[in-house]
Amino acid sequence: MNLGRTKDGPTAAPRPGAALAALAAAQFTVMLATSIVNVALPQIRDGAGLSDQGTTWVVNAYSLAFGALLLAGGRAGDLLGRRRVLVAGLVLFTGASLAAGLASSPGVLIAARTAQGLGAAAIAPAALALTIDLFPPGPARGRALGVWGAVSGAGGAAGVLLGGILTQAWGWPWIFHAVALGTALVLLAVAVLVPGGSGRGTGRFDLPGTVTVTLALTFLVWALTSARGAGWTDPGVLGALLGALSLFAVFAVIECRRPDALVPPRLFATGRVAAGNLLMALLGSVWIALFFFLPLYQQQVLGMSALATGAGQLPFAAANMLGALAAPRLARRIGVTVTLTAGLLCEGAGLLWLSRIDSGGSYAVEILGPIVLAGLGLSVAFVQLTALAVDGVPERDAGLAGGLVNTTRQIGGVIGLACLATLAGSVTAEVSGHASVPEALTAGYRAAFAVSAAILAVTALLAPLLTRPGRRTGTASGAGDAACPLPPHTALPSHASLPPLETDAPAPPRRCQDTDRTPAT
Repeated sequence: MNLGRTKDGPTAAPRPGAALAALAAAQFTVMLATSIVNVALPQIRDGAGLSDQGTTWVVNAYSLAFGALLLAGGRAGDLLGRRRVLVAGLVLFTGASLAAGLASSPGVLIAARTAQGLGAAAIAPAALALTIDLFPPGPARGRALGVWGAVSGAGGAAGVLLGGILTQAWGWPWIFHAVALGTALVLLAVAVLVPGGSGRGTGRFDLPGTVTVTLALTFLVWALTSARGAGWTDPGVLGALLGALSLFAVFAVIECRRPDALVPPRLFATGRVAAGNLLMALLGSVWIALFFFLPLYQQQVLGMSALATGAGQLPFAAANMLGALAAPRLARRIGVTVTLTAGLLCEGAGLLWLSRIDSGGSYAVEILGPIVLAGLGLSVAFVQLTALAVDGVPERDAGLAGGLVNTTRQIGGVIGLACLATLAGSVTAEVSGHASVPEALTAGYRAAFAVSAAILAVTALLAPLLTRPGRRTGTASGAGDAACPLPPHTALPSHASLPPLETDAPAPPRRCQDTDRTPAT
């Protein structure tokens, strides 16, 4: 039986499958809110009286707060109790979503989106850490992270679909009302089904480090999101980038000197945390861009309605869920590194296929095949990188590890989207003098998809080099070098008997090895 902890001590968690469903629903909600506004931006602009610049901040305000505060949210969960922080984040997220739907002025709407981002920064790392608490290293955790990956990718695709349906049926405020209602149901499920987790931690909160890195991330995200409209040579953008770099340097000095650092060096001395986060940042740089450019191409070039654009994401969502659920089994059979590399190459192939889109094409010819391929690859790679990013992390740092991997994905996405949007805009402007508007837009989107495919090819080349298992310096419980815990996706013999998801039967003891596959038997 899996055990959670409350402030009063351990408490039984007889239904870890039900608890996982509630935690996955919390992650789904966060991802849904990231993409649900994309299709409805024109209607939001007209309905709330926003300028073009203000409209971009309906997206940017959420991304800014979410990306900048994820590390603080993860550490707060470790110190204050993960379930407590998760519940508080869900309450804030529900209220902010309701406020956004009721907003009658641009300022209120943008402030509500900022509050949504703050709530998401508490939800995402706490929910991931509680999932890690529920499932010990081994096949059970692998399957749990497979579910996690499935709902993460499906949430982004479902946001586009639901945004199109609600906007066309009842108007843009209902995209926020629906999120508020869904989050309230998730909050109820968490309260009933999720055990207390690890309770309060014993460390101290690193206030100087938290403030410094939060400001650094804020400057960085603001500069990158503003660069899409103001340009990379704008003095404000350059000043913000310089401020971010300076603050990151100060943060590094602070962390080296504090005993209770926000990002302690020990986090990178166990497992393959650094490699997982670096590769996740590269994956995130093209992941978010895919959800940005594809709906634009569908609506502005192919002339699809908001509803049809959203419905067009269903094959992607189905492929994403299939790949995420299959990823743990693939990793056990052919190894983590091979599975990760194959997933990256599969997604890259889908994006390369999208780089051949035509302004006179159709959904079935231009989009359907590529998004199925990209969805399968994305989900497989996401599951493996999430597992790597928490592999071997001491239990007391699980929330921080969850915050860190979400931060790298989010910041990677912001950086990638800023660069790719600039590239697409430049190509569109260059060819607009001798091409129609749809042709010029298509040329920009093709360039963005081609560069995204190249980024994934580089990531696939790096993956085998960075994820080669070596000697571990700690265990999942921080017990030192004596033990060799079973990593989340360690390969097992093909005939091995796998326990069901709801069990926490301990994995059989095994020797430490230098490969990520068990020798054939």
